Amino acid sequence: MRIVVIGGTGLIGSKLVTKLGEHGHEAVPASPNTGVNTLTGEGLAEVLDGASVVIDVSNSPSFEDTAVLEFFRTSTGNLLAAEEKAGVGHHVALSVVGTERRPDIGYFRAKVAQEELIKDSGIAFSIVHATQFFEFARRIADEATAGEAVRMPPVLFQPIAGEEVAQTVGRVAVGSPLNGRVDIAGPERFRMDEFFRSALTAWGDEREVVTDPHAHYFGAEMRESDLVPGDGAVLGEIKYADWLASDAGR
Repeated sequence: MRIVVIGGTGLIGSKLVTKLGEHGHEAVPASPNTGVNTLTGEGLAEVLDGASVVIDVSNSPSFEDTAVLEFFRTSTGNLLAAEEKAGVGHHVALSVVGTERRPDIGYFRAKVAQEELIKDSGIAFSIVHATQFFEFARRIADEATAGEAVRMPPVLFQPIAGEEVAQTVGRVAVGSPLNGRVDIAGPERFRMDEFFRSALTAWGDEREVVTDPHAHYFGAEMRESDLVPGDGAVLGEIKYADWLASDAGR
């Protein structure tokens, strides 16, 4: 099966290309680095020729509200139009758990817009909602840092290993289209402030984690369950401490 991975040179995309190739599929990475630009349409017709499935794990270079909305509207619109012309039978997109709960948050609003375009396209689709990746924990801590303090809200937090995100997305891609979505998350549920307090200790990072109910994440105060899935989510098996001790975590 020829499967084109949009964003195929990034964190999740590169893992997908490897995993799909190991299972005998022709997995083609597509990104500006390979001459494919979904914002301009450059290279789309060529890379989609003969493709059965397209997986979109691309992301906006800017999370500013207007820029991220424009990115997902333009990129997804161009991609879906090219897929229709190429006769692609299954569109798979990676999104974020909780997008539909917080339309006041710019990034979430942009992902909802992306999902609506996919649902209205007429192309069979599957959407995978994932929680935050282990690989982004240090970046999240850095962005929450003011002085020597990392300010974190005490909301629920259930991160997942990128390896298991790629595994699930790949499994969905080679199956029948869901024409709906599946939620995935890590096996452990934490309080966000407690997770980062333990994580910084494990990293040997001396910054203090301060519990702050008003601390912003994605530019807004988060509510208790905004970042975790509801019932029925697919849970990974890799625990954060084990991941941190693995080659991937190191």
